Parts: sequence; structure tokens; C-alpha cells
Amino acid sequence: MTSWPVPGTGVLAQLPAEHRERLMQLAREVEHPAAVRLFEEGAAAEHFWILRTGTVALDVQIPGRGRAVVETVGPGGLLGWSWLCPPHRWHLGAETRGPVAAWAFDADTVRDLCTAHPAFGLALVTLVAETIGDRLRATRTRLLDLYGPRQTEGTP
Repeated sequence: MTSWPVPGTGVLAQLPAEHRERLMQLAREVEHPAAVRLFEEGAAAEHFWILRTGTVALDVQIPGRGRAVVETVGPGGLLGWSWLCPPHRWHLGAETRGPVAAWAFDADTVRDLCTAHPAFGLALVTLVAETIGDRLRATRTRLLDLYGPRQTEGTP
């Protein structure tokens, strides 16, 4: 049996125990060294991960400037949501910041499980939707920090 973070921590804690068990039956343990590109913006999104240890930087490609990190995902965090929504293409890129251990999930298998068990599917989709909202807010904030208008002292 695969173990997961202590209940009350990370995304798995947001799933009822029954759904968490069902999802974890599909988990495959993986490890990646530092500085590995896990996926590229626009590539096919065929997997997602829940991080056990380490951090992964999420980035966007800025024309003429290269990659800009918009958020980092740490232990207990969900890495990847593009697998859920057609056309199943990554909206961001991701690179490990150091060694990472994670549970990997095959997107097709999880989508099939969502179809076969609607209550599980609703719980997982809700979890992913919350993650999308968090990522969009973080991306917006980071991009404004990097490229937004600068306030000068004395300006409101």
C-alpha cells in the first residue's frame, strides 16, 4: 500500500478518505533529480503528480525574455491540472528545483475512474478547480510583480 502525507496536509487531505484511497490505488512512485523539465507549455498533458518531497517551479515562456517562474509547488501539492481539461495541453512548464519524490498518475486512467465513479470525479474536479484558481491568482500576481507598472515613491 502506498502511503501519503498525514491527513490535514496537502491536496490529499481535501479528498474524503474513500476517494483518497481510490486515487492512491493508481499512484506510481517516481523520483526526479534537480533541474529536470517535467513538462513544457503546449505539450500533451498525459500525467499529473502529487509531490511527496522537493519543489517544482512552474513557469511561462515570455517572448523575448525566456521563462519566468510564476509559482512553486512543494510537498503535498498537486502538480498539473491541464490533463483534466481538453485539449489536454500544458498551460505552464515545470522544472524540479532539487530532488523530487512524487506520486505520478496516468491521466487517461484517472479520467476513466472519474467517469465510472461520479462522486469521486466531482471531488477530484473540485480539488483541481481550486488548484487552477490558486495558480491563476499566483501567476497574475507574479507577472504583475515582474512586468507591471512600477510605482514611484510618492505615487498612490
